[in-house]
Amino acid sequence: MTAVLEHSEFSLPGVRCAACIAKIEQGLAHMPGVVGARVNLTAKRVAIDHEAMVDIPALRAELDKLGFAAEPVLLRDDDLSNRRESRQLLKALGVAGFASMNIMLLSVSIWSGADGSTRQLFHWLSAMIAMPTVAYAGRPFFKSAWKALRHGRTNMDVPISIGVLLATALSLFETITGGAHAYFDGAVSLIFFLLAGRFLDSAMRDRARDGVGALLRQTAPGGTVLLTDGRTEWRTADSISPGMAMLVSAGERFAADGQIEEGSSAVDRSLITGESRPEPIEKGDKVIAGALNLTGPVTVRVTATGPDTTIAGLARLMEAAGQGRSRYVRIADRAARYYAPAVHTLAAASFVGWMIAGAGWHASLLIAVAVLIVTCPCALGLAVPVAQVVASGALMRRGLLVKDGSALERLAEADRVCFDKTGTLTLGRPELLNIGVLSDSDRRAALALARSSTHPLSRSLAAALERSGVTAVAIEDLRELAGMGMEGYVGGTRVRLGRPDWIGVPAVGDAALSCAFAIDGQAGRLLQFADQLRPDAEQAVTRMARMAMAPVILSGDRRDAVAPIAGAVHAPAMVGMTPGQKLDAIKRLTAAGHRVLMVGDGLNDGPALAAGHVSIAPSSASDVGQNAADIVFLGDSLLPVPIAVGAAHRTMRIVRQNFALAIGYNILAVPLAVLGMVTPLIAAIAMSTSSIIVVANALRLTRCAR
Repeated sequence: MTAVLEHSEFSLPGVRCAACIAKIEQGLAHMPGVVGARVNLTAKRVAIDHEAMVDIPALRAELDKLGFAAEPVLLRDDDLSNRRESRQLLKALGVAGFASMNIMLLSVSIWSGADGSTRQLFHWLSAMIAMPTVAYAGRPFFKSAWKALRHGRTNMDVPISIGVLLATALSLFETITGGAHAYFDGAVSLIFFLLAGRFLDSAMRDRARDGVGALLRQTAPGGTVLLTDGRTEWRTADSISPGMAMLVSAGERFAADGQIEEGSSAVDRSLITGESRPEPIEKGDKVIAGALNLTGPVTVRVTATGPDTTIAGLARLMEAAGQGRSRYVRIADRAARYYAPAVHTLAAASFVGWMIAGAGWHASLLIAVAVLIVTCPCALGLAVPVAQVVASGALMRRGLLVKDGSALERLAEADRVCFDKTGTLTLGRPELLNIGVLSDSDRRAALALARSSTHPLSRSLAAALERSGVTAVAIEDLRELAGMGMEGYVGGTRVRLGRPDWIGVPAVGDAALSCAFAIDGQAGRLLQFADQLRPDAEQAVTRMARMAMAPVILSGDRRDAVAPIAGAVHAPAMVGMTPGQKLDAIKRLTAAGHRVLMVGDGLNDGPALAAGHVSIAPSSASDVGQNAADIVFLGDSLLPVPIAVGAAHRTMRIVRQNFALAIGYNILAVPLAVLGMVTPLIAAIAMSTSSIIVVANALRLTRCAR
């Protein structure tokens, strides 16, 4: 019997680098009952899949054993611990900045020729400023390094802490013994520049999380619940449960997902669909938390609350956009995993080598400190995630939710694109083509019938009539004939809406996209519908072709239904395909050496979406489609697909540039430090500048989604 799996998430404010990720994921993998763990460096969280026998306290205790303080993540958690960390970093940055400026002023006087008692006084003044500054502003690095060492591991904060403490201790020794040189300016400046890079990184992660918080804040804080004894009571969203009846007045937002039981209204779903046009709702329609009820009161039977709502699911998609386990991340992981031993070995070798060369312990120690500082791989650690975070944020503002940062890498590699037809190239909903065949009185009666049916064509007819300003007439003896349609009486005259052959009207074209309306004593009117092409579909497919991504349509529909769409977007089509045949088509392209982007939406596209090198689905897709896809786009337009491809290419260019910058910095700086040509101050400035350059280069992606 297969064990029941549960999913838990923990906030990890102490996770800093790729070495931390490897430590957590490998440590949890050995815990009995844990199936898998994935650390998101962007969100500073770990998602754990585990058996039901493993509870939250046990997971938390295991993370604590690994050296990471952890808190269970709640849906409405606004990442207060991460925000608190950003504020603490900002305070430390301010202290370090103020101190470094004052110490630098004193150092300028020394460099200008001050000697004797004046030099000694300035050294002591620098020491009095530097010592408390290092103790306070260096805490983020010291605490992280101590936790790592206490649990038998290293991270990038270990050599940083050693370098800062050695530089400070050596400077204090020089001051006490009346030496000519002290490096308080180097120690404090190192902390300042490191804090600047770390705060910028933290602030950028906060900004990425802001989109999630803004989305979650769209839900109402609570709602009015109808109790079993007939009374009403306002309850917070957290205390509303599935099965409850919720009363929602015009102007209020829905606090939970549900289904309309009584009343009709119009809702604004723009936060989900991206379309501001109001959508009518009536009995039987589904509503989502966060949608705005516009025109009338309704009673809703709650179906999902809290983490199970549609908007919470979208928030989770957005939250997962920070960093995926891409090939470039794996490269950075391997490099970062071995850097600490390598740096310590190099620093020790430099010290020993200069001692053998006769430089003396003082000069040799200064060179070793400079090596420790200059080799900090902050830039390498930021190269991938900072680019993914910025690009994912830019795409999110254009209505694209990137579920996995590695999807951008795979999207940049794609050279073929396969489109599903219904719901992907088309809107997936029938639109009335010939409303003009109905007179004004016909329209009022047809609306009364269509409103009472859940058939997709009736829903489309009702929407079209309401958009044209039609009001329904009162209808009597309304009933539905299974498989046929609706009928009732208006002023004693029977009216019917349903299948053309039931009405007695010959169907033209696709019978599945036709219905008929009739009033007794009058000829029936045939109503024809069509699944309209998505806005900008032709432009989107053309742009994909220009990007050297040959398009093809994989459809389960008949050739005569697919041909007009294929002609409109100028793409070849394979028709009448089963889900297995779509999957086989993807596999054949893959076997031929192509990397396929699959764009689809339905249940039948799930296998193909999973088999593609990368996949994209619209927000209107089925749950299977959205779960299988790497990227989800909002709204009706298809242009987000080529926009995502273009952004992916630009992101990978930035990632490669970041790697080149990080590696080039080390190629230049490390030999200079080993040769004794770099002081601790210069090393601090150079190392921090490299990180800032990498971040600044990645920030160019804020405009990548064009």
